[in-house]
Amino acid sequence: MSSTDLAVLLPRVIIVSRRSLRKNKFVDFVGEYHLDLIVGYGAVPVIVPRVTGVHSLLHSFEPIHGVLLCEGEDIDPSLYEDEETNLSPEELEEIRRVHVSDTAIDKEKDTIELSLAKLCLERNIPYLGICRGSQVLNVACGGTLYQDIGKELTKSCSKENKVIHMDYDNYDGHRHEVSIVEDTPLHRWFKDSLEDKMEIQVNSYHHQGVKRLAQRFKPMAFAPDGLIEGFYDPDAYNPEEGKFIMGLQFHPERMRKPNSDEFDYPGCTAAYKEFVKAVVAYQNKLNSTTKVPKSLKLDKELEQKRKVIARSFSLARNLYEGGSSIRQPKESDLRPGAEFLESNTALSLQQEKRLKQMGATVRNASSYMERLKLNEEREKLARAVMGKMTIEQLSDLNLFYHMMGNICSEMLEQKQIQNVSVDLP
Repeated sequence: MSSTDLAVLLPRVIIVSRRSLRKNKFVDFVGEYHLDLIVGYGAVPVIVPRVTGVHSLLHSFEPIHGVLLCEGEDIDPSLYEDEETNLSPEELEEIRRVHVSDTAIDKEKDTIELSLAKLCLERNIPYLGICRGSQVLNVACGGTLYQDIGKELTKSCSKENKVIHMDYDNYDGHRHEVSIVEDTPLHRWFKDSLEDKMEIQVNSYHHQGVKRLAQRFKPMAFAPDGLIEGFYDPDAYNPEEGKFIMGLQFHPERMRKPNSDEFDYPGCTAAYKEFVKAVVAYQNKLNSTTKVPKSLKLDKELEQKRKVIARSFSLARNLYEGGSSIRQPKESDLRPGAEFLESNTALSLQQEKRLKQMGATVRNASSYMERLKLNEEREKLARAVMGKMTIEQLSDLNLFYHMMGNICSEMLEQKQIQNVSVDLP
């Protein structure tokens, strides 16, 4: 099988990059461990760059068979509207100083990732959120976050339950215990490593975390201070059927022994393995509903019909692009395209969308030409009226319509952004 065939067959997992400043220029990156595991289990990572405006172009990355969100700065607090936060300005300033690499809000990344999370929830696309990605998932469903665990949670804990969630001096080596909830995916993955206490040691790179868990989710793990370290949607979890919605606060892909690629536990890679299994199943399910034969040999009669239909769409496209400046085609030439669109012919979603864009002019060709005639009559009438107006009146009218044109452009841009938000909620 060629590499081209593989590119068509392998499912696509969308991953959003993180932006960093290096050598006086912005660099977008994704951690290599994520990519290694995704590729190793049989999927293709497709990296969405954190570029201004890309949130309105997410449809260009279709088909999307899975989404993995895994790293980045703090989420803008205004997105989860946590009215219970009582942090003082002095405390917020201290947080920014201590966690300087995380507290620089990236609103563009927030918009991109929340759009993807909501798309997954709407379509039941497999979603795996690691660290920040788990927080994005919770916020997308109406949950809230601690803006700083140390200031809002740890200070109220008893001494024996206090947890260090961020240790800059022992970044990759730092571990703290979490208690696994029975009969959850996390329990099954780490079952062979669990003892009587149902605990494992996990890494920790965060100063924020889930405060109020969205209603649809069920916790899978807790830190001793009560922080939720893993959760999933039990109604959307069945990897064999393409269902997987999950968030993990820790990084299982980085839970490795010092100076080694050996994992702390055999279950560390299970989240990625089961996620990709769900991605493959989702792709198969998607293909089964939109599958079209790759090649179809036509006899002479069918080939002639194909040419007639193709010509019909070509004429429709020319009519759409050229308007009244081109010779108007006969309605009989446009009819085959309209009949084709009304038939039950099996098409892929992309084919159907492209044809319908042209087919709109096929079906409405006669009414379109009527509107052209009506517009010509209106133009003649307008010229006659304005021919009787003074220079001052024409100047005022020109200024008025120039202002209205600017307002229309602004409103159209706002509505297009709103429509994108509705399409990718």
